[in-house]
Amino acid sequence: MRIILFLIRKEFLQVFRDRALLFMLIAPPIVQLIIITSAATFDVKRIDVHLIDLDRTPASNRLVDRFQASGRFAVTRTTPSGAVADRNLLSNEVDLVLRIPNGFGEDLARNRQADVQLIFDGTNGPTAGIGQSYSLQVIDRFAENEQARLRPRVTTASAAPAPRLEVRTRMWYNPGREFEDYMAPGILVILITIIGTMITALNIAREKEQGTIEQLNVTPITKGQFITGKLAPFWLLGIVEFAFGLFVAWLIYDIPLEGSLLIVFVGAGLYLVTALALGLVISTVSQTQQQAQFIAFFVLMIYLFISGLFTPVESMPVWAQWIAEANPIKHLIALIRAVLIKGAGVSQVSVELGMLAAFAAITLPLAVRTYSKTAA
Repeated sequence: MRIILFLIRKEFLQVFRDRALLFMLIAPPIVQLIIITSAATFDVKRIDVHLIDLDRTPASNRLVDRFQASGRFAVTRTTPSGAVADRNLLSNEVDLVLRIPNGFGEDLARNRQADVQLIFDGTNGPTAGIGQSYSLQVIDRFAENEQARLRPRVTTASAAPAPRLEVRTRMWYNPGREFEDYMAPGILVILITIIGTMITALNIAREKEQGTIEQLNVTPITKGQFITGKLAPFWLLGIVEFAFGLFVAWLIYDIPLEGSLLIVFVGAGLYLVTALALGLVISTVSQTQQQAQFIAFFVLMIYLFISGLFTPVESMPVWAQWIAEANPIKHLIALIRAVLIKGAGVSQVSVELGMLAAFAAITLPLAVRTYSKTAA
């Protein structure tokens, strides 16, 4: 234990003496957490509309007013020409072309089918899909109001109104659908992953380039002591960084803290063992820092995109879902969201905790086994 403490002290001294490394460990993750959490959103705040109103009746005006009153649609262009609308859509001046055909108001008054055409820019699939969903909601509400306005009044007691199905929905855990509550925990996991894995991936490779690794190899230090001394300082720094990032996310975005923070930190601690051990494996098999950086970047890109942060795992192909199950990032993100937003307990996140513990139990011995004292 005395040898391990000396190694830990050595690593801490190296970190605190290297001001560039110390700045990279503290400042960029917090700045990225603040910026990316606000920027990485699939919510659509404004949809610019090109209006082609060939009907020009009170009914068509009410439909247009309904779109603009929703707060998400803004009519920025109005022409009767479809060619002009196509050019505006092609040049990205508008996101949606709303075409109301001639006879729209008359069809509504006569209780006939009234058609409305919506043309979206499909090059941005998520925005088009969300915009289509918003548009259909506006049109459905408009249709309900028009039916209520045109429905004849009941004048006799025997004429009972037709039965109506009323649907009531409730949004649990995130009733305001705050996107920051969903993104901040995931972004925080991504940042400690990049810092933890990337920094440790460069650690041994840097000592190989400087020649100091040979001095350690000729000492009687065991491989287990060496890996523990390398991993422990960055594990402590990772926990501190995670705690500080969580505090910043709570302070700025007011993310909920419904569950036990102890469960969150246990999961983060297990995950950091995996992330740091993976970085040490990469550093051990690399001869230069450049090699270690490229390998770490390759591994992290795959891990990030199948973590379920940006796209749901359920929407991935079956083979990708199986790979995602072997991704510790996916399990930690699921654990943090469940505990912080839903208030889940140990029994609800036992699978995620078990998977994180299994990953740590596999990667840590792998890091010890991969390191060879005979290697230069």
